[in-house]
Amino acid sequence: MKVGILDILTTPSSSWAETAYNGVLTKQYACITPQAIAVWCRQLGHRTHYATYHGTGDPKRLLSNDLDLVFIGAYTQASALAYALAKLYRREGTRTVIGGPHAKAFPRDCLRFFDIAVGECDKALIADILKGIFGPGTIVSSRKPFDDVPTIEERMPEIRASAFFRQRHPFRLTTIPVLASMGCPYACNFCVDWNNPYRLLPTERLAADLRYASAHLPGVMLGYQDPNFAVKFDQVLDVMESLPQGRRNPYIMETSLTILRSDRVMRLRDTHCVAVAPGVESWSEYSNKAGVGRTTGLEKVDRVVEHLALLHEFVPYLQANFMFGLDVDEGDQPIALTKEFMSRTPFVWPVVNIPHPFGGTPLFDRYLNESRILTSMPFAFYYSPHLVTRLKNYTPPVFYQKLIDVFSHFTSAAMLRRRLATTDRGAVRAIHIVRTLVKRKRIRAFQRLLHMLNTNRQFRAFHEGESSSLPEFYQQAYDRMLGPYASLISRAERSPLLERAPVDDGGDVGASRTSLADSAPAPPRARASLVAGRTE
Repeated sequence: MKVGILDILTTPSSSWAETAYNGVLTKQYACITPQAIAVWCRQLGHRTHYATYHGTGDPKRLLSNDLDLVFIGAYTQASALAYALAKLYRREGTRTVIGGPHAKAFPRDCLRFFDIAVGECDKALIADILKGIFGPGTIVSSRKPFDDVPTIEERMPEIRASAFFRQRHPFRLTTIPVLASMGCPYACNFCVDWNNPYRLLPTERLAADLRYASAHLPGVMLGYQDPNFAVKFDQVLDVMESLPQGRRNPYIMETSLTILRSDRVMRLRDTHCVAVAPGVESWSEYSNKAGVGRTTGLEKVDRVVEHLALLHEFVPYLQANFMFGLDVDEGDQPIALTKEFMSRTPFVWPVVNIPHPFGGTPLFDRYLNESRILTSMPFAFYYSPHLVTRLKNYTPPVFYQKLIDVFSHFTSAAMLRRRLATTDRGAVRAIHIVRTLVKRKRIRAFQRLLHMLNTNRQFRAFHEGESSSLPEFYQQAYDRMLGPYASLISRAERSPLLERAPVDDGGDVGASRTSLADSAPAPPRARASLVAGRTE
């Protein structure tokens, strides 16, 4: 068969600056699973076409025409574009399959536009899809995430297509996705990996990847897409240290501070770690991830600052991830503590995320039960700067004012000067400048939303749960987001299907599956009148 695999990394660019940013940086966010699917399809004897979409041009033209089947990977922000493309492919008689974070979070909503929605997958499940075992309207999932990750060598056609300059040569920012593990040992209620147990993947496969990269892609960045890198720290670092020190590729990863104990940080430097992004999340919760036990408040700030200062001595670029708007957040303290942290750690880039209720998480279940989700808000707005829930302790105007306060603090000219003074690395300085400018644009988005809340009664009523009618502001933003594809998704189709979607045991094909035709209707409160990570 003629099979297409499209990895949607972002929505269409809206300005020249966004186009440039996406063409250089967003392009490097290619996911490893679509590349694995491309390898498996090729190994199964199919003509395979793989591409990534990073916001520029017509995504439909990235793949060959006359496809028999297309796999589309998307996160929730890009769901509208994925849905529009599915409509176009269906008109041409192409079978459509969606996977990735959005399909895992909201599979039933996906089935309004796609033939098949995939949760977890492996080579056997992909083979069954290609054989036509699953009919339209089916949610399928392998029993666990795949273990047999195709190697870098096997994925080279996809890596060239996604990350190389003109698909020929790597350049300074080229980043190759790799995996050392699956799952996470923590159970954060907002995270899609909350119930995905940590599993170390075969270390022989990681060793083969590192040897290949060292020999054929010297100096090229490796990006570990593990939900929580090196929980089995010694085993993973031992594999890295099996290569001579001068032949180790630089790498970036995301992990928790509790893993990066003081006796381990020197090994990060020696294995050529150049960037770490730990999750701090909150000053009053999730302290087990920060390695501070039950400590909260200012004492937690002190200990996290001390830990990151030590880490900064060995790793050139640090990022700390926060959530603001959780039910534990109340009053001025969360913002005051975050600003205190920012002032004391100019060498750390802070990411402040708005909690969004992604399906399959305890956060989603609780918000759905408490009727706190804005049920007509399209899934395409499940990302910052948008608020898609009613918060427990903040009105929408107060919430946005506090976001403006904290973003203004860490993007100020004074903070940028201090940030630049913490490093003599030109690349790190450039990244700080670019990210500061991007977040100043985010402030303007917060300000527009705050203005609408303060001046438009219907807009505020919607955000306070008094009206379920989607404001025209969001309808027009949706149209701009899709550009020429906007007419493909009617206004009625933009309202999401909000319900829990358990996958029943299919029994006979080594996978779980459920058919939309056989599923019970959603309860009236959960079904709206119409759905990842990547955050920031």
